[in-house]
Amino acid sequence: MEATDKCGTWAEHFPGNLRWSNAMQIVKGMTPYGAVAMEEIDRVGRRLKARQDEPDLDTAWREEWSAMADRIAAVADKAAAEGRDITAGNHYMRAGNYYYSAERFMVPGDDKIAMYRNALRCYHGALKRLHPNIEFVDVPYEGTALPAYFVRASKDGKPAPTVVLFDGMDNCKEMSVVFAGLDFAKRGINTLAIDGPGQAEALRLRNIASRPDYEVAGAAAYDYVASRPDVDPSRVAVMGYSFGGYHAPRIVGNDKRYAAGVAFGAMHWDMHAWQSDIKAKLAADPKTSFSSDFQFRWVVGSPDNKAALERAKLFTLEGIAQQIDCPFLILHGENDRIVPLESARILYDKIGSNRKHLKIFTAEEGGTEHCQVDHRQIGIDYIGDWLLENI
Repeated sequence: MEATDKCGTWAEHFPGNLRWSNAMQIVKGMTPYGAVAMEEIDRVGRRLKARQDEPDLDTAWREEWSAMADRIAAVADKAAAEGRDITAGNHYMRAGNYYYSAERFMVPGDDKIAMYRNALRCYHGALKRLHPNIEFVDVPYEGTALPAYFVRASKDGKPAPTVVLFDGMDNCKEMSVVFAGLDFAKRGINTLAIDGPGQAEALRLRNIASRPDYEVAGAAAYDYVASRPDVDPSRVAVMGYSFGGYHAPRIVGNDKRYAAGVAFGAMHWDMHAWQSDIKAKLAADPKTSFSSDFQFRWVVGSPDNKAALERAKLFTLEGIAQQIDCPFLILHGENDRIVPLESARILYDKIGSNRKHLKIFTAEEGGTEHCQVDHRQIGIDYIGDWLLENI
């Protein structure tokens, strides 16, 4: 037991440091999909452990992950120049995830955007070489467009059931299309993996902030998929993970065209209280919070934290969850360190549909962390099977 406490578990790479441990979980969660390599993660982890007492943890995190990403991207570029596309694609995929991890704690600004562009370049280089069935699309949205990927499940082009998949607060469509979209396609389900308002490319390169009435983005996504001949408009579900656990119920509570909804991890019922708690933890000891001081205000487009906390009050499912009347699935881990299990139970109780289901993953079966990041495949399998039964 003493050795375990000192070294941490698989899910708690840096004991006593939730900030780094949660971020490391996200990288590790992509391992089953060949999108990262455990040897490279271990190498970065060892370097970070040697730096975990430095005063500027965010700089240490950025430097180690970006150094690894630079090394892997250089191998990818050389392979691409020599026409070795699969090798290039594999390396680009890993480099993209490492650059995106490096960007995580960087304050908004030119350097952060430059790091994100590195990640996006590599992600694109990987997807085009490894997954030519992934279509790059733009979803019309309020005079602009939301960037997305469409994964077509049907080889004959016939209409198929479809999932609209929104990210969380810290993730991106490139991750979700790999860990969910490709998997759903094997089941005969199309996926539109989209960076919605306040998410990844939409926020960073198109300056589209999040909004409380996320049903507007949900409606735009539905309009797009329903216009496609390879989509059955009567069998479209919406799914959101992490912060998307707010988006999905908000959307299906307002837009009855969706046939089902999935919260891949519930979100805090009281957004203002959650953000207030995060700010208090950050002020006391940054290691005790998974988030950055700037993250929420940047995502929602507020000028400062005070304004962001006021805006958080508008992000509510009260009166909306009660309007959900379609099948709805909530997944949650009993050891979720980001959103307490109680939030999932509250959401479940509030949902008006009599076709609702709450799946809690325990330590015995695995998938007990936030959004099953410690065993994401078990979560995706559960969702995929549930979707086949409900759309």
